[in-house]
Amino acid sequence: MPVTTKYIFFAQMDVTPEKEALFNEVYDLEHIPALMKVPGVRAIWRGKAEDFAMFLGGEKREMKVGDNPTYLAAYELDSPDVLLSKEWAAGTEVGRWPTEVRPYCSNRRQVMRKIVSSS
Repeated sequence: MPVTTKYIFFAQMDVTPEKEALFNEVYDLEHIPALMKVPGVRAIWRGKAEDFAMFLGGEKREMKVGDNPTYLAAYELDSPDVLLSKEWAAGTEVGRWPTEVRPYCSNRRQVMRKIVSSS
């Protein structure tokens, strides 16, 4: 899927195992739909980390998830200012996310990236 914006905001986190099914349900059915209504949010996609192998410097390397967060959500944004909007603030508090999911998330990392090239 081609990136159509100049910025991508990445939110990464772990969730306690007993809340993982709820986390995925709420993220997909409540959290993403609420944030897709925010002006300046163009797309949202999620991923889950897993171990893999690759060739690097001519050697096969085993890459482990390690202490990296398990889940990642990528938000394609028109501007970093989207995250400061009242609509974003309201969207992050919709549904079960703030009370039934957020308290069970840890190892949170957020980063903004400006796209410098894309194909």
